[in-house]
Amino acid sequence: MRVKTPPFAQRDRFTGTYDAPMPEPEVAPTVNTSAATAAPGRVNGNNAPRMEDVAGVAGVSHQTVSRVLNDYPHIRPATRDRVLAAIEELGYRRNIAARTLVTRRSGTIGVITADMSHFGPASIMLGLESASRAAGYSLSLEGLPEISAASLRTAVDRVLDQAVEAVVIIVAHQAALALAQSLHITVPLVLVEGVLSATPLTAGVDQIAGARLATNHLLDLGHRSVVHLPGPGDWLEAAARREGWTIALEERGCPVPALMVEGDWTSRSGYESGVAMLGESRPTAVFAANDQMALGLLRALHEAGLRVPEDVSLVGFDDLPESGFFTPPLTTVRQDFRELGRRAMALVLRVLAGELNPSEPLVEPLLIVRSSTAVPPS
Repeated sequence: MRVKTPPFAQRDRFTGTYDAPMPEPEVAPTVNTSAATAAPGRVNGNNAPRMEDVAGVAGVSHQTVSRVLNDYPHIRPATRDRVLAAIEELGYRRNIAARTLVTRRSGTIGVITADMSHFGPASIMLGLESASRAAGYSLSLEGLPEISAASLRTAVDRVLDQAVEAVVIIVAHQAALALAQSLHITVPLVLVEGVLSATPLTAGVDQIAGARLATNHLLDLGHRSVVHLPGPGDWLEAAARREGWTIALEERGCPVPALMVEGDWTSRSGYESGVAMLGESRPTAVFAANDQMALGLLRALHEAGLRVPEDVSLVGFDDLPESGFFTPPLTTVRQDFRELGRRAMALVLRVLAGELNPSEPLVEPLLIVRSSTAVPPS
């Protein structure tokens, strides 16, 4: 008995949707039962399922499956559900290599970073991941085991081998910035947190502004000066925060005290620097370059019998998720890493769209006032 087959991808003039429905048969259509009953990820027990197999199980055309996979808007919900059910049943996965050959787009951004154990770079990475997913891209991550030209070149080569459409380098160290700026690659390159001046193809947080917020907050409370617990000298963010602290003091005509012993971002280094400082002086206000070092300093102050904020006011930087639960809750400077990731991804999308040297403004930090700061003791 003959089966009446409708035209391919018929458009419903009332709903404005495309569909390639199963024929309106006088007898039930034949379904690819071997594909439907095969183990997920296999058809006929041998090969990975193809788009044609999904079409057979769902009773639609190959082109309809493609439209569903590409999230085409004008597909009937029932048809979309049938295709998605077939995809799940068969364990179908798109052939990214074949798709890249056809479209010349991989949908992947390469990201290179070091020091993922630290809050800043890890949070930037999470912000980038969220922004790239929202834009329909995936990330290919390469970590740097060391800051060297050979290590960076190897990481770049690895992501380029995956046909990425652009490369993002999260730059934390001065040496890494110099190496990144010397690269010559065939895809767009965006630097994050490397150049803190809103120059083209760079994204960052205004670290100098953040340090000024912290220092001015303490000066506004009446402290005559503010001591700084700095981060590692070879970190760009640490240098910028030190600069912002100095600028704020000089603008107010306050003395610029000697730096505390340099920390390495860890709580232990903050504790050790605090012990060393308290052996020589007792400041009324301290600005720590990050919250983890501020936590160590809190312990050193407690062991010395000094109360925060009654005897010493303390401000950190980063706004860790735990900072509101320190004793006392820590006043700090918040960095919006999600917004930073969005701006970095915006640069990638703009340059991929053909814009020459796009730029984004620096992300403005925010002062979060809690209980670790107060007027100086009388």
